[in-house]
Amino acid sequence: MSTTEQRVAIVTGAARGIGAATAMRLAEEGRAVAVLDLDEAACADTVERIRAAGGTALAVGCDVSDAARVDTAVARVAQELGPPVILVNNAGVLRDNLLFKMSESDWDTVLGVHLRGAFLMSRACQKHMVDAGFGRIVNLSSSSALGNRGQANYSAAKAGMQGFTKTLAIELGKFGVTANAVAPGFIATDMTAATAARVGMDFEEFQAAAASQIPVQRVGQPADVAHAVAFFTGEQAGFISGQVLYVAGGPLG
Repeated sequence: MSTTEQRVAIVTGAARGIGAATAMRLAEEGRAVAVLDLDEAACADTVERIRAAGGTALAVGCDVSDAARVDTAVARVAQELGPPVILVNNAGVLRDNLLFKMSESDWDTVLGVHLRGAFLMSRACQKHMVDAGFGRIVNLSSSSALGNRGQANYSAAKAGMQGFTKTLAIELGKFGVTANAVAPGFIATDMTAATAARVGMDFEEFQAAAASQIPVQRVGQPADVAHAVAFFTGEQAGFISGQVLYVAGGPLG
């Protein structure tokens, strides 16, 4: 159990997948976790699993691309759990398409949730971190930041997350706040299942094809990413900031 067990964490997009695994992993570390997602009711399963294991969790509904709702959500967390000094910006959506088919709405929605959402959440939480003299921000990027066919919007957002992370590290470091990014490769989630469906493949076959191209010969699981995020949020990672860690089963590029 961590010696900082009373610290409060917010994980966005935590109703399922990587976000849910991360929320549960941070709860195992002794954090009080705000499980935040667009639909508060969808957070119930993650919250119940944390509480069943003896942890503290709160479900919070919030559209991370809406500034007023973000401020309200963070204020609620601060009031009900305590000042949030750990933030994991995981919320994300897909609107995949080739450039000539991609609508402005497809572009705006993806950039809004990923980049605008991370900006608004970080801005709302940073005061609590600065006041505490301690903060950990972990942003979810992706191997798609290096480019991926049919994902101009998602790739741009995830590359932007890396630049955003490095700038936060520079600006907030003197206040005891670190900022790092975790960039998953192929992780078996609802989002990758949706990609398989989009290209007309069975998900098991899709995973097998992906695994054949990964040096460790398997696809990733949400817990693989959660472990990396948890490391960056710990006391021992206080001298690590502005870094991007690819959790992809091997080198990329």
